[in-house]
Amino acid sequence: MSGILDLLNSPMGKQIISGVSSQTGQSSDKTGDLLSMAMPVLMGAMQRNASTPEGATGLLGALSSGKHSGGILDNLGGLFEGGVDQSVTNDGAGILGHILGNKQPAVENALSQKAGMDAGSVSEILKVAAPILMGMLGKQASQNNVSDANGLASMLGGMSGAAQGSKQQSLIESFLDADGDGSILDDVAGMLLSGGGKKKGGLGGLLGGLFGK
Repeated sequence: MSGILDLLNSPMGKQIISGVSSQTGQSSDKTGDLLSMAMPVLMGAMQRNASTPEGATGLLGALSSGKHSGGILDNLGGLFEGGVDQSVTNDGAGILGHILGNKQPAVENALSQKAGMDAGSVSEILKVAAPILMGMLGKQASQNNVSDANGLASMLGGMSGAAQGSKQQSLIESFLDADGDGSILDDVAGMLLSGGGKKKGGLGGLLGGLFGK
């Protein structure tokens, strides 16, 4: 199973980056950098949500609905032609609100500063990226006959990077819930931004190296 960053590096991923870039007026390089940071964070947040029975049931229901079955990926040219439809960005806003909750502004601000992009553009990019990510998950769920919480957890783990065997996955998992209380994306803003700041050691320094240039 492909990891989410592998997908971003694929021809389809390049088309997504190009389309999102044209939608927001940001350069393809900056857009690609932002998506490579944001997609694993969104995946990690979904994993957190799906770790409860209610969360897993809700996500499975969303992925099996026609809306997120993966059809969005079959017509990317149409998606971006003439600008992304409002219904798609509205859907994205709903997805982000659901998986990030009240941490959404902190996540967007952290990504904004790390990517060197204004927070408004980050927000717009995430609203387009979220339905695409759900489409990717829906397509994978269908292809792999994922129908229960265990299958969902395995699929999310594989796509978020575990299949690549990289330390990046464990880092992302660590900072998603820094104080271990189960709250999604606890200190993501501080930890994303502390790469060049107060302490070089520990997670902050590692994340600075991971996400920095």
